[in-house]
Amino acid sequence: MAIESKHPETLVLHAGYHHDSATNSVAVPIYQTTSYEFNSAEHAANLFGLKELGNIYTRLMNPTTDVLEQRVAALEGGVAGLGVASGQAASTYAILNLCEAGDNFVTSTDLYGGTWNLFANTFKQMGIEARFVDPADPDAFRKATDDRTRCYYAETLPNPKLRIFPIAEVATIGRELGVPLIIDNTAAPILCKPLALGAAIVVYSATKYLGGHGTSIGGVVVDGGTFDWEAQGDRFATLNKPDANYHGMVWTEAVKPLGPIAYILRMRCTLLRDMGAALSPMNAFQLIQGMETLPLRMRAHCENADKVAAFLKDHPQVTKVIHPSLQTGEDARRRDAALTGGNGALMGFEVKGGLEAGRKFIDSLELFHHVANIGDARSLAIHPATTTHSQLSEEDQLASGVSQGYVRLSIGIEHIDDILADLKQALDAL
Repeated sequence: MAIESKHPETLVLHAGYHHDSATNSVAVPIYQTTSYEFNSAEHAANLFGLKELGNIYTRLMNPTTDVLEQRVAALEGGVAGLGVASGQAASTYAILNLCEAGDNFVTSTDLYGGTWNLFANTFKQMGIEARFVDPADPDAFRKATDDRTRCYYAETLPNPKLRIFPIAEVATIGRELGVPLIIDNTAAPILCKPLALGAAIVVYSATKYLGGHGTSIGGVVVDGGTFDWEAQGDRFATLNKPDANYHGMVWTEAVKPLGPIAYILRMRCTLLRDMGAALSPMNAFQLIQGMETLPLRMRAHCENADKVAAFLKDHPQVTKVIHPSLQTGEDARRRDAALTGGNGALMGFEVKGGLEAGRKFIDSLELFHHVANIGDARSLAIHPATTTHSQLSEEDQLASGVSQGYVRLSIGIEHIDDILADLKQALDAL
């Protein structure tokens, strides 16, 4: 049954699935299988030759994962999705699907530490150059672009700086030059619609808010279906030239009977097939379950976070609070342009006393969980300088927004009085 609704509250419950055709099960079944029976030799050959789409092997696709892919794609307004084993795998595949050795991509400096390391070091070892630019000036993306630039990359609500990325401005520059913008929307589902603002591709760590309960790791890539990959055939050789990874397939030609899914189909049939970062059916099921309450949770997350930001701003042990609700000037304008459903539940603040004070604050918390994740229903806290960003030099830490006394919070959906009480007692302990 096709769901025509554009309302997220409906899509997260109904998109991509109504009931199981074999059993009439309303809940999405967990298809815990590696393989699928082919109807005939011709059927098998058609599947492997992409003459028809269907299930071959769970490293490539799975009926449970398919529902998650369709549901996230519908939520974002895209044409197709691909579920993978983690958000880090989603970011990796999103870039590798366009870049080969000798190519480059332009990325915002405002990134999660793990993504920064992936781009600056691991991709460098592959011969792919990440060109870091400050998103405060959108035109910096234009200036860093050349004939070997394959894409732009940024986070909607970058962790830890939390300055909203100028999606529409950079997407417009990219489309003028024939360069697609890839947006990591992990921290802002429901709140922001990057594809509507001009982005070509959206990636998620579904581990975070999509799943919402800290039980399952996964990632999703969504193809917006609006970028013309053929218009600049030389820039996108992976999609427009015969691909040795798949018997000389030219992806933009092969998908024409199927719709504008060259990008996502190539990723499934080459990168996921060959590198194998497959999402387990059990994790896909758990993420589907989490998505069913996503709109409700995001409202509660954002309401609590606004109140926490106001509390921290006035506390004598806090020297700085970083949250979109407190932004002014150009940052506030970008916030209002991109975020339509709330200010997000991530925030950072700096405590007096630097490194040791940051550690003591973390150790004094009782309600908050001290974990590396974000986006759980529970409230979470961490000291990035000694954990998530510890692989970076102090100079790179500061460039990414992490000081020695910086603490990151992911505000949960507990009662606000209990959240504030825990923060107060931990700050009073300093």
